[in-house]
Amino acid sequence: MGRGGLMATTAPAGTRRPAGIVPTGVLVLGAVYTLFPVSWVVVAATKSKAELFSTPTFAPGTGLLSNLADLFAYRDGVFWLWLLNTVLYAGGGAVLATAVATVSGYALATYAFRGRGLIFNLLVGGILVPPVVLAIPQYLLFSEASLAGTYWSVLLPQILSPYSVYLARIYARAAIPASLLEAGRLDGAGEWRLFHRVSLPMLTPAMVTIFLFQFVAIWNNFLLPFIMLGDDYRFPLTVGLYTLLAAGANQPSLYNLIITGTLLSLVPLVALFLTMQRHWRADLSGGAVKS
Repeated sequence: MGRGGLMATTAPAGTRRPAGIVPTGVLVLGAVYTLFPVSWVVVAATKSKAELFSTPTFAPGTGLLSNLADLFAYRDGVFWLWLLNTVLYAGGGAVLATAVATVSGYALATYAFRGRGLIFNLLVGGILVPPVVLAIPQYLLFSEASLAGTYWSVLLPQILSPYSVYLARIYARAAIPASLLEAGRLDGAGEWRLFHRVSLPMLTPAMVTIFLFQFVAIWNNFLLPFIMLGDDYRFPLTVGLYTLLAAGANQPSLYNLIITGTLLSLVPLVALFLTMQRHWRADLSGGAVKS
């Protein structure tokens, strides 16, 4: 194509369309709406007891260090115990849920067996059931097994997530070519070797996504531990901070501890996302090709 043809296909600068002003504006408004309460928590955590209700909303205070010291000293450092409990529930539950979802989704996506469609339909139906509906039946079942009030009563219900299995199944079906598995079988590879060396590297982005979803869901879960647990030394941060909030109705001085604890509870989530987001950029098939 000659120079004239190239110039004919190039649009004049004055006729170019704006680069998505409306979608960009909507995203900016959504970001402001989302970050507004977070920014308030950050600023409020810096205020002392006297400054919390007497200074402008977004005026920084001078009491961050004293708030941290008071929070860590509250009831001999029970905040640290709540934090460790939350890490146990969220970390252990997310790891186990990711493992179960990956294996189940891979099996549903790559193997043909009787009842596969029924199992998948039941999983889809399980996604539609609100967790609040299952909380009381789960408590009754764990009470019959003498597990109510223990760490297991919070950890075990988080292991099987219908949405995570559904996500793993959809991702495995799209990312793992059947011809690749068949070629591995012709080369003499067993099913475990195919899963471990070929399929698992290709499922890494899905596993990271499932882990993050489950970790955040369990970290922020309030209803299940609130119903299951009676000993506050087993509380996660959500329930522990709620007890502080309830006590703050009679002791307004605890409001600073609640806000500071809320701020600290956000730090692990932000750090986790910043650390693991790079895995989403990984090549989907690079690991299997190199294996």
